[in-house]
Amino acid sequence: MDARLTEPVPTRKPDPMKKVLFAVLAALMIAVNGFAAEPAATSLDRIVAVVGREIILDSDINEQELMLRLQFPDAKNDPQLRKKILDNLINQKILLTKAKIDTVKVDEKSVDDQAAARFTSLRAGFPTVSAMEARFGQPVNRLKQRIREDIKDQQMVDAFRRKNFREATVSYEETLAFYNQEKEKLSEAPETVSVSQIIKMPVITDAEKQAALDKIKTIQQKLAAGGDFAALAREYSDDPGSREKGGELGYTSKGELVPSYEKTAYALKPGQISGIVESRFGYHIIQLIDKDGDRIHSRHILAMFDRSKTDIPATLGLLKSIRADILSGKSTFAAMAEKYSDDPASAANGGVIMSASDSPNIEIATLRADLQKIIGSLKNKGEISQPEKITPDKSTPFYALFMLNSREPAHRLTLERDFTRIEELARNRKSQELFNAWIENLKKQVLVQVMSDI
Repeated sequence: MDARLTEPVPTRKPDPMKKVLFAVLAALMIAVNGFAAEPAATSLDRIVAVVGREIILDSDINEQELMLRLQFPDAKNDPQLRKKILDNLINQKILLTKAKIDTVKVDEKSVDDQAAARFTSLRAGFPTVSAMEARFGQPVNRLKQRIREDIKDQQMVDAFRRKNFREATVSYEETLAFYNQEKEKLSEAPETVSVSQIIKMPVITDAEKQAALDKIKTIQQKLAAGGDFAALAREYSDDPGSREKGGELGYTSKGELVPSYEKTAYALKPGQISGIVESRFGYHIIQLIDKDGDRIHSRHILAMFDRSKTDIPATLGLLKSIRADILSGKSTFAAMAEKYSDDPASAANGGVIMSASDSPNIEIATLRADLQKIIGSLKNKGEISQPEKITPDKSTPFYALFMLNSREPAHRLTLERDFTRIEELARNRKSQELFNAWIENLKKQVLVQVMSDI
């Protein structure tokens, strides 16, 4: 046994920063914020288990339990939920310990890119950087560091697993045997829909846009007169997240920034300053600091639109005009989504909403109640809703059009209709059995100590 596996229990104090938080979607982060009345750093923490030189905190289990309850309300009825979470965390730490011993290498650039994207998503869930720091009880630089550590650890685990564990395959006969054995126990296939959307943030009034434009033009004149970009950003920029850093956004990859900003920034040369660029946030002046392959390091000065000064009739009028042009055949929903939607992710797919597993088919029960009602009213393929107001939790309301692409009713699984799904279930069970056996063997090589009851 490697001596590094049998060292004493680590003596570092439990860190209040919950690494597990960074593994979830930004939307779920917003929901978690709503459940926590106090910053994470104010709660006492304790070590629940030690795996090699890795620790598992009580707070790690609490965070995962909360997220599972948010995603799967029925989880609260499972008396073994916390034990299952702990067992899963122990398995992950075993793999991480073995990966470190085997000196598994990961792509550091990929880690940096994913960390930047995850921080951007996390930041979007808070009105200010200060609010985010208060929620986690950590300065922003420490948050970024922990995000990066979490992603690197996960990549090491994934690389170690790919190298040492081969996922199972199942034959046609094995799939039939699985179905015949389990068909009475198999859950009903839930109702799924494929939906496209066009999202519009409320249109800013002409007077407010002019006020922001006047401000950015004044700043542009100061730059032309020799003003220092960073100093002007600190003095005038309306972006609270970058203002104190002289407007710097750090390194970002394609797809992380709003399209108009990104298109302009990528076209600049290092040191070059752009003209005035409009986005849904306001007017920007951008300076490119550095370019590293597909990543850029930029900074900006923002004259932000006052979102309290919006023209709702104009917003609804635009969406009604878009809808009319699609229904008359003048354009397609995909083309209009790419041109007008304020959601870059779905706009890039022609408006198609993708699930967390990157599938266009979404279980309707997982949608918010208001979206279930809207989409439930669409009966036929290609039917488009009227403009609808959507009010996310702790976020700015917006308006949207939705189009039904397809609907698959709930039904019992059959070989004729659902062979691919049944084959996947059979493969998953076989893979889990093999994985459990592999983990049990690895447990003989890694010291695991459960310190307290959960």
